[in-house]
Amino acid sequence: MTALIDPKPARETRQEKQPKGPHAAKPAEHSDAKLRPSLQQGQRPAAWWQEFLQPWAQGVWKLAAPVWRPIRGVLVCVTPVGWTVLVLGLVGWGLAHWLGWQEFAVVAAACLAFFGVGVLFTVGRMRLTVNLQVTPQRVTVGQPSMARFEITNAARGTMLALGVELPVGVSAARYTTTALRPGASYADWVTIPTSQRGVIRVGPVLTQRGDPFGMVRRQLAWTTPVDLFVHPQVTAIDALGTGLLRDLEGQTTQDMSASDLAFHALRDYIPGDDQRYIHWRSSARVSAIAGEQKFLVRQFLDTRRSHVVIVADVDASVYSAPDEFELALSCGASVAKRAIADNMDLSIVCGPHKQSYPAPYAALDTFSRAAFDEVTLADGVRRIDDIVGEASLLIVVTGQDAPFGELQRARSLVSMQVRMVVIRVSLGTSISLRETSGFTEVRVGTLDDLAKALRGGVAT
Repeated sequence: MTALIDPKPARETRQEKQPKGPHAAKPAEHSDAKLRPSLQQGQRPAAWWQEFLQPWAQGVWKLAAPVWRPIRGVLVCVTPVGWTVLVLGLVGWGLAHWLGWQEFAVVAAACLAFFGVGVLFTVGRMRLTVNLQVTPQRVTVGQPSMARFEITNAARGTMLALGVELPVGVSAARYTTTALRPGASYADWVTIPTSQRGVIRVGPVLTQRGDPFGMVRRQLAWTTPVDLFVHPQVTAIDALGTGLLRDLEGQTTQDMSASDLAFHALRDYIPGDDQRYIHWRSSARVSAIAGEQKFLVRQFLDTRRSHVVIVADVDASVYSAPDEFELALSCGASVAKRAIADNMDLSIVCGPHKQSYPAPYAALDTFSRAAFDEVTLADGVRRIDDIVGEASLLIVVTGQDAPFGELQRARSLVSMQVRMVVIRVSLGTSISLRETSGFTEVRVGTLDDLAKALRGGVAT
């Protein structure tokens, strides 16, 4: 058996009547000052029973909690049908005793008997082994995913048929197992649609025991929920060290280093240099020419590891349509995937969600959790200092209605040594590129335009 889941104003108190005339009592100003707390304007004084009885009632409630919680756990198992049958039985028993009608006694006995039989269906403990798997747990929009559960009877006796419920997002798949002998298993699966980006909560696996009449139902959770991450669509782009982004750090710089990978030149040996970097052949040649012993050591150019930070704008006002927001997330996810492939350090900020140095398989999870929020672009860029110390490239993904002043403000929040590239998405427009003071702005209309735009093949 398989299933498909489609993803009243308060009344004012009456004033007490006060006697009028010369013998009217004057209102006491400080008679109950010690009993009544200070009140703000417009706040009514609390009654005396609220001040004295409420703390006492709270204490009694805490003492009775160990006894009340198990009782409450039993009461919640009774369905509305069960409460109806139980009330009818008790009322019929009372009427039979009061009026002496045997008919009410028969109705009461039948209702109470039915209710008692229903309770017997839920008595006893179940010994089950339940497994839940979501395969694969991370997919791209449109790719299929499947959730499979398996229930094994770990008891010594035969287990009657159970109702099984598997929540998938806001929906749920329901099954009915067969009678299981000791050690026997029941397994089934459900296909999960992934037509939209997001995080789908799958599970936990719930078992339901109850009577055939639906009066009593006992539900237990056996597994922990599993999150299914539906990543946005991505496109293949060139290495981030080429094209528009070729000036990334991680390439060789003009800073000298005593040990690195990029060889620069030879220089005279200085006491304290590492002898492992002495170039013996050149040292012998120079010593023979100079007539004295001289040593030459290798000198290198310093290289730095690239750290790419991607900030997605989650302000709904900068996007003309929800599809534009999805396109922006797809652009950011494509750059993140390329950075992981290039073995670069990566940090991602999508409004309240952030992730730094993610594992390759979980690098796009932040884009799955992204949603419209009140976090501005500047607030998102400001969160970079909380997750990374230094960044070499800042990529901002935003919509076509993003104010230019907001982009300049975001640029002012990072060091001038950090290169900033703004990818502005606008559905249906042609790609373009322009250089502004402090950052480069790229405009794309489709996801396929991203690779060409970052390659530098666009008109200014």
